[in-house]
Parts: sequence; C-alpha cells; structure tokens
Amino acid sequence: MDSEDRVLKSELAGIWFTDDPRQLAREVDVYLDASEQKDLDSVIALLLPHAGYRYSGMVAAAAVRQISGRSFSRAIVLGPSHRVPLLDSASIPKVDFIETPLGLTALDREVIETLWDAGFESRPEVHLNEHSVQIELPFLQRALGDFKLVPIVCGSLTPNGAQRIAQALLRCMDSETLVVVSSDFVHYGRTFGYLPFTDHIQENLRALDFGAFKQIEEKSLDGFLDYIEETGATVCGQSPIAVLLAMLPEQAQVQLMKYDTSGNLTGDWSHCVSYLSAVVTGTWALPNSENKGLSADDKAVLLAIARHQIALRLGIHAPDPSVDVTPAMLEVMGAFVTLHKHGQLRGCIGEIFPRRSLLEAVKEQAVNSAFHDPRFPCLRDKELGEIDIEISALTAPHAVDSYEEIEIGRHGVVLYKGAHSAVFLPQVASEQGWGLAETLTHLSMKAGLAPDAWHSDCEFHVFEAIVFSEK
Repeated sequence: MDSEDRVLKSELAGIWFTDDPRQLAREVDVYLDASEQKDLDSVIALLLPHAGYRYSGMVAAAAVRQISGRSFSRAIVLGPSHRVPLLDSASIPKVDFIETPLGLTALDREVIETLWDAGFESRPEVHLNEHSVQIELPFLQRALGDFKLVPIVCGSLTPNGAQRIAQALLRCMDSETLVVVSSDFVHYGRTFGYLPFTDHIQENLRALDFGAFKQIEEKSLDGFLDYIEETGATVCGQSPIAVLLAMLPEQAQVQLMKYDTSGNLTGDWSHCVSYLSAVVTGTWALPNSENKGLSADDKAVLLAIARHQIALRLGIHAPDPSVDVTPAMLEVMGAFVTLHKHGQLRGCIGEIFPRRSLLEAVKEQAVNSAFHDPRFPCLRDKELGEIDIEISALTAPHAVDSYEEIEIGRHGVVLYKGAHSAVFLPQVASEQGWGLAETLTHLSMKAGLAPDAWHSDCEFHVFEAIVFSEK
C-alpha cells in the first residue's frame, strides 16, 4: 500500500488477471461483448463470482453486461475475507484510490466516513491480498467508467451483524448506487474439506448450488442461512450475501444470469468450485423524507388490517376493511404488533430493521404475534374478541456511544454482545416502571446474558416508535 499517496495497488495483476492494461481491457470487453444484454428494469445489485477470469470471467460478464449504458455514480462492493479473521465485522481500507492495470478508482470518502462512524473497521491487512473485492474492479471500470467505490470486506457475520451492516448501508443508498456482492458458490473436494457425495457429482453440485440460490431468489435471509447450516454448503461469500438479503426491498426481483463450474471447464470434478451470477432489479426502499407522519385515520386503518389478517388466519370470514393507502402507510419502517388479553400480554413479534412498507410489515407481524410467538399457544377463534391490538411503528435503529445516551420512555433499545442480542420497545420500561439500570438488567437477561452484562463490551442501538392501539 502506498501510504504517501494513499493508493492501494491491487496484488491480483499478473495472477488473477493479466497485468497488461490493453490485454486486460480487451479480455474484459470480449467477455462483455459475448454476453447478452437483457431488457431489464432498474438494476440495483449484482451477484458475481470472484475466481480467476479464465474460470469465472464469462459468468461475471453475464451480469455485468446488464449495467452497460446505465448511470451509477457509486458502487458498493462487498466480498468475504478469505485470509484474515474478522469477527462479526467489516473493514474498509483507509486509502483514496485502488489501482488496477486499468487505472485508479477513487473511493467515496463521504460515504466511507459515515460507515466508519457506524462501526465499520479499517484493518489494512484485510485488504492487501484479498481478491474478493478487487477481482470485480476491472469489470466495473470497463462497464461504468467514472464512478466512486466503497470497497467492503466482510468477516464471518452473525444474522444480527448482517442486519447492522445492511442498515448502515441503506442509509447511504440513492438511485445512482449499485451494490455488488462477490461470492463463489460450493467448493467441493478434499482440498476444501467438503465431500457430501461422491457419485453424480455434477448433478448433485448443481442441485446444491441451486438450493442456495433458491433462497436468494426468494430474498429469504433466514432461509438462506438455514440452508447453509443444514447442508454445510461451502459458499464463501455467505456473509456478504446475507447483507444483501437484509437490504433488499420487498418488490425486488433476483434473476439468474449464468451458472458454471470449474469442473465443467477442466474436467476435474474431484476438486471443483461453482460460479453463479445474478442481477437484482427494483428500487431501494428508502425512507420518504416528505412523510408527515401517521394520521388518526392511518392508525385506525392499520389496526383494522391487523385484526383482519388474524381473522383470516383463523378462518373467520370478515369483509375487507376499507383501505385508503396513504404515503405514510407506505413508509419503509420496522414494526411490532402486540396483543393484549384482559390487560395481559398475549403475543408480540415484529421486525426492528426497516426493509418494507409499514403496511406490509403490519400484515405479516399481526399474524406472527397471534400464531408464532413461542411464549404463547396459537390464538384461538374464541379469543379474537377478547384481544386488544397495539402497533409500534419504528424509526431505523442507530448506534449510540454509551448506554448513558439511552432515554427511558423515548428510546427502544437493542443490546448486542457477541452472538447475543435482545430488544425492548420504548414503552416497555415505562410500563414496568423501570429506570435505565433496571431496564438494561432485564434486557441483558432477555438476551441470555448475566444480569450485569450490560456494564461492559456491549453495543447499543436505539430507535423510537409511534405507538397506537385499539384501546
């Protein structure tokens, strides 16, 4: 790394791709020209492989071709760390440019400063010999021309870690930002320590790869992580993929562009890596700065919809509530739905992180609170008339430097410590009559930690809520 000029010179040249600028430009252009440009709506993200170009160049080009002629001023590229451990974290280099044989690409310092403030690390050793991000740059340089780069190398992320990174990135998104996720798919063979089968390798590998891709196609973060855990599938970029899935808006569509394997190219199926590329179309779900808040009518409609969804699940016929969908109801927000029966909690489930409209979040979480809260049996039809419904519409969580910044009665709190986490809505402490210390003690225990765990090595995020109910 050139510390004086703050230039990170890619170590991949001459190894992963040629170090000759003209030859590299020509090679990338040949791959792109050989790929079909499809008639797609707005592209917001790409999923690309990261092997040497002779192996995965054509697969990558099939997706990169779809951004040719489109205008992007920024590319956020997420890849996994193959060599340096990063525990539930991500790193961005402290440089001004990354250099490939095709020239310098400037980093987006403004966005990167924001991400560092949000808890991203900067560890030079992570980036020096890491190929997962840098391998994508010549393709982006040829397809986009002038753009600013946000290069992010992810460590092994917990689901909560992936959500935190996703929310930090969403606050930086705009219509001219492209997200690129770098990942190869299954690594098969003794060298990789993964031999789930020894017969019909080609067919079984394809089934394994497409099982993982099916979860990505369905935008299911939980489904993808469960599939990886159940199968042991050696998808090296599972953490960056998890971040993407946590970011994707509800209406986004994931489309496969190309699939191949090194075994198909070399004939050696005993040591094989799979490559897959895909395009995501849609628009990023961004908070609407012009939203004026929920009116009394909005709140009444959302409560009626929540009750209607529960009734439908119980098989109780009820006319659809009269719905006049307003911009406030389409605001991208987190939401919790809480059920009380005769003043006692009967169910409470929600989503902290904003990823879809408040309307859609309320529909799903109403059903979840009635039928999927593990603390309670499923709601019965005779109870429907006995419950009161409460909705909490949440602002996006943000980190605070110290628990002393938490304001009881105003802030909901998310506590993170290692793989443990727990959340309280803003109204919980006030309803229980707790002060700050008592609130954090109960929150620690809810996370499965010691009562005093909140005193050290914890990360706190806070949010606010608009709370309204039928009562």
